[in-house]
Amino acid sequence: MNSETDVTSSWPAYARRVIERAVSAADTRSVPPPANATQSHGGAFVTLRKFRHLRGCMGTLNPEESLADAVRQAAVSAALHDPRFPAVTAGELADLRIEVSVLSAPWPMGHLAELELGRHGILIRRQNKRGLFLPQVATEHRLDKETFLSRCCSEKAGLPADAWRDVDTEVLLFTADVYAEDE
Repeated sequence: MNSETDVTSSWPAYARRVIERAVSAADTRSVPPPANATQSHGGAFVTLRKFRHLRGCMGTLNPEESLADAVRQAAVSAALHDPRFPAVTAGELADLRIEVSVLSAPWPMGHLAELELGRHGILIRRQNKRGLFLPQVATEHRLDKETFLSRCCSEKAGLPADAWRDVDTEVLLFTADVYAEDE
């Protein structure tokens, strides 16, 4: 987690302005990005919570696009296109707490001992299926390593729960700088 105050407030504030424009069907590209929008990344996710309950979480894993574009795309997707929830309405905006996770480039997990819960997120891929859990998922849901991997396989990647043990399944680790609005 990053503790720099100016940076911590800029990404969630940017995501909020993007979401405000998106729910009113306005152009989200006109929102100016934060000053640190040029930092390198492995992707970005935006998590929305309403009264501490998940209200949306979507992201992108394209390090080729600018971080501002990645956060903008993730914010719009989390607010309007998360298939688990109806689209966010203007009336909900004041009740939302926004969290932006800026991902590092992923690397292969050699063995289970490398996975540090709360520090590492996981990306599981096999053929055309993939699933991802942000680092905070393990601690928020009090998951052990094997359950973290198994649930990502079954709940996110649509694979058998033990697919992470299969040599044909790629398990990647990443870290995330998490920037959250104050509660």
